[in-house]
Amino acid sequence: MSGSRQSHLPVPGVPLDRRTLLAAAAAATAGTLATACGTAAGQPPGKVAVLGDSAAWEKPMAAAGAAMKEVAGLQLVPEVNPALESFEQVVKSSLRTSKTPDMLKYWSGYRLQDLARTGGIVDLTRQWDSAVRRGWVDASLREAFTYRGRVHGLPMNLAYWVFFYNTDVFKEHRLQVPETWGDFLSACARLKKSGITPLHGSAADRWPSFIWFQEILSRQDPQFYEDLMNGRERYTDSRAERALRTLESFFDKDWFTPMDMSHADAAAAVVHGKVGMVPCGTWLGSTLVGAGGKPGKNLGAFVLPMADPKARPCVIFESSALVCTVKGPDREEALKAAGNWLRPAVMKAFSHSLQDGCPNPRVEPPNPMIAGLAKKVRGDKLWLLNRFWEQGPPELVEATVDDLAGFLLNPSSARKTLRTMQERADEAWQVWREAGET
Repeated sequence: MSGSRQSHLPVPGVPLDRRTLLAAAAAATAGTLATACGTAAGQPPGKVAVLGDSAAWEKPMAAAGAAMKEVAGLQLVPEVNPALESFEQVVKSSLRTSKTPDMLKYWSGYRLQDLARTGGIVDLTRQWDSAVRRGWVDASLREAFTYRGRVHGLPMNLAYWVFFYNTDVFKEHRLQVPETWGDFLSACARLKKSGITPLHGSAADRWPSFIWFQEILSRQDPQFYEDLMNGRERYTDSRAERALRTLESFFDKDWFTPMDMSHADAAAAVVHGKVGMVPCGTWLGSTLVGAGGKPGKNLGAFVLPMADPKARPCVIFESSALVCTVKGPDREEALKAAGNWLRPAVMKAFSHSLQDGCPNPRVEPPNPMIAGLAKKVRGDKLWLLNRFWEQGPPELVEATVDDLAGFLLNPSSARKTLRTMQERADEAWQVWREAGET
């Protein structure tokens, strides 16, 4: 039955040692990855390689590269390492060799800080400050790309985490875009009564397990979310438990899809009127369009309203980082490329090909749906909170995602889950802070 607590996924026990798994994955694919890093190093003059982890970004990067060639005489050449599980490990290893690529597509937040600690990436504060002076970047994003007060990456995209819905389905069932938390709950109840599964929830592919905890907690108490993610609060706090209890109540109402439904399947289900709403970054728009969605026509998106109307209005964002390496063979050209990355012509080519939000506020949105979201976020001055995946020491985030996956498969385990998460957090934050002092 849709939304039931049963799932085809196995209930996880104690999560496996992520370091062991990732190290094994890196070793198993060493030959392939060495080749990937090797081809990324040493482009001909006038070309700069950018190594990333997503094939879906290859065409947008090529479009940005063509635009950059027009305005700066440099062409970006996308390189893709499809071995997602070992991408971080391979990148860090390559930074110590002459085989490192000139530029990288990486994560923001603590994962970028972790990379900066290696000493293998370039301080881009000068390029950032130049872009701010020209109005080429949203200055409020700076913290997500900073380590020890210096900028070490430039934002590539600006994805908002929103709820996608089928506008025809909402119209058929006399539903408006929720403006309050009560409106959102009422919409879920009406969709359920009409035979439509209200919400997509998923532990498929593992990483999506954080989505609902992130969304509910940030709407109930955004300051607590920010403090918890940065190690200043505890998972055993009653506010964290309240978020999981709220999530448990959604399970009790049978509002969720099966927990093994992927985002691709959920996108198709929304387009075909089988699922009411899917929470995800705006980058899911391309998947929804591929399933038959038409932004501004039968496909819409909204920012989840605040559960506490007195709290500071917020939205979760996600932004990848463009990074320059210290040992890249074409370092000077890479730095020149970084200085031109946020230029409007380059950003427009990239974001319009990607069909996602843009960190340069002077670039027109690629479609009506993104335009509406950007207008709300900027017009209402919503507090931009970085995504769960980028918040906190990477190994802690990896383990916590596993814990949340366990909760999604057993929603009555809130307190046990939170205790386990805090035990991990105590150890991880101590290690992180000690490493930062060396």
